[in-house]
Amino acid sequence: MIRFRRATRADVPAIVAMLTDDVLGKDREVDDLSRYLDAFEAMEQEASNTVYVGVQNGHVVATYQLTIISGLSLSASRRAQIEAVRVDASLRGQGAGAALIADAEERARLSGATLMQLTTNASRKNAHRFYEKLGYEPSHIGYKKPLQGRSETPPVADLI
Repeated sequence: MIRFRRATRADVPAIVAMLTDDVLGKDREVDDLSRYLDAFEAMEQEASNTVYVGVQNGHVVATYQLTIISGLSLSASRRAQIEAVRVDASLRGQGAGAALIADAEERARLSGATLMQLTTNASRKNAHRFYEKLGYEPSHIGYKKPLQGRSETPPVADLI
């Protein structure tokens, strides 16, 4: 039985280990844990951006990030964005992922969200089948662009 709860700073090493134990994560995650701890602290200050962990027998075995986004589109509905979904390799294929998604969906509903959205790397064919089995539809095409360096120009709103 996996119990999901809000992550704490003490959970960050286990979360990073799961992010790293991944075909894509092994090349994009770094050894410097302080970077992740700083990011976790910043996320703690954002009321609608939360990391959760699944705990089994006292060990962190799953994680996800849930962000609640208020917007004007879709009749001014709130949506939930789930990111960084990971389940310990020893539990994959045993229902832990479905339990994780169910937990996230319930938290999203309780936050007033009417839509759950996610992105997954195009190369993750098993993940695509998993999400589709849970009722998710590949309805959009996503794009990403790395932003290099910091801008010295203030945000547009600050210029007005």
